[in-house]
Amino acid sequence: MAELNATIETTLKTLLKTKKYPAAKDVLVTLNSVDVAAVLENVDEDVAVLLFRLLPKELAAESFVEMNPDLQETLIRGFSDRELREVLSELYVDDAVDLVEEMPANVVKRILAQADPGMRKDINALLRYPENSAGSIMTTEYVSLRPEMTVDEAIARIRKTAVDKETIYTCYVTENRRLLGVLPLKNLFLAKDDSLRISDIMDRNVVAVHTNDDREEIAQLLSKYDYLALPVLDGGDRMVGIITFDDAMDVIEEETTEDIERMAAMLPSEKEYLRASAFDVFRQRIPWLMLLMVSATFTGMIITRFENALAAQVVLTAFIPMLMDTGGNSGSQASVTIIRALSLGEVEFKNLAAVIWKEIRTAVLCGVCLAAVCFAKIMLIDRMLLGNADVTVTVALVVCVALAVTVLVAKVIGCIFPMVASRLGFDPAVMSSPFITTVVDALSLLVYFGFARMLLLS
Repeated sequence: MAELNATIETTLKTLLKTKKYPAAKDVLVTLNSVDVAAVLENVDEDVAVLLFRLLPKELAAESFVEMNPDLQETLIRGFSDRELREVLSELYVDDAVDLVEEMPANVVKRILAQADPGMRKDINALLRYPENSAGSIMTTEYVSLRPEMTVDEAIARIRKTAVDKETIYTCYVTENRRLLGVLPLKNLFLAKDDSLRISDIMDRNVVAVHTNDDREEIAQLLSKYDYLALPVLDGGDRMVGIITFDDAMDVIEEETTEDIERMAAMLPSEKEYLRASAFDVFRQRIPWLMLLMVSATFTGMIITRFENALAAQVVLTAFIPMLMDTGGNSGSQASVTIIRALSLGEVEFKNLAAVIWKEIRTAVLCGVCLAAVCFAKIMLIDRMLLGNADVTVTVALVVCVALAVTVLVAKVIGCIFPMVASRLGFDPAVMSSPFITTVVDALSLLVYFGFARMLLLS
């Protein structure tokens, strides 16, 4: 796809240089709006503005929604008031809200000034909802039918109003804004009698959400039920909008990206990687790096405390990295598994005991297997092949027992921390690999030196 876009960009630039604007337009109209946006993002700003003006009105609006905020801002600054009004008139309200949230204040002021009064009112209403709520991602443009309508009347209404709606595949039956039922468009067109009333064929078993519900939970609901959209109700159970599956996909992408960044010990970023400056990336990474650096002081304190033991058995030092790495990796495996299960709703805090028991059994199996392989490696390679006489059977036993216990401790911690964080209302991803690794490093050293003191220095 990248090669195709590059070919299209070259073709368009050639057509513009020779002022063959109709031919350039013919190329653009064959593209999907997403591909048009990708092409415009990779050309010079003046070329992007010119190409955008060649687009048909509807394709221009659809492509505009898909562009990154920097290009959107560039285009808006180059628009005349009439051009801006035309683009805004083609946008759905939720897309207009996303646009307003990304733009600087002076651009927002101009957008609101050129939006028609109805859209401006809807934008201001949606902006008042909390950032991660259903209200912040819903659209107020949906097909509403009355229960007393006949099938014929409903189809006529859809034909009349559908052009302004984000989706028509699911219609909502309301009375005084009270949601009574839903009616898929397929069922409407397949009705055997055009005189049937909507109340007779609608589905009264409605799954709805409220404006203050968490948007991530709503995305999971859409995935669970395979709906194209979900109705959104206000505090008085009046229908105020819908959330479509494409908005849910955006939420899932944002939340997944945020979790990945947190699990990699970074603050969530609001910009794409290539759009972020080096200072933006620095600010995103440095807080966790500093915290983890300071927290590593505890491992240094533990090593200092047991320096006499290390002095008596210097060979023990060689196995510290292996123990700490294995413990960190074991904890990371458990934490990532549980964080994923929590995000999918597969486990809840009430399942904590079952989760711990499963991780204990898994840890025992992993620990025994790792300890056996480690014992063979120490005796065959460290003692026999490398000829290290200080590596005795007792030393190998200390290392292997400490390894098995470390794996057990790490996996239990790795499953408990995310679940407790979730219970306390924190993002489980915060209790992820870097944090758990730091804790497990300290505990693995305590376990290791504890067994060393018991078996070697007693």
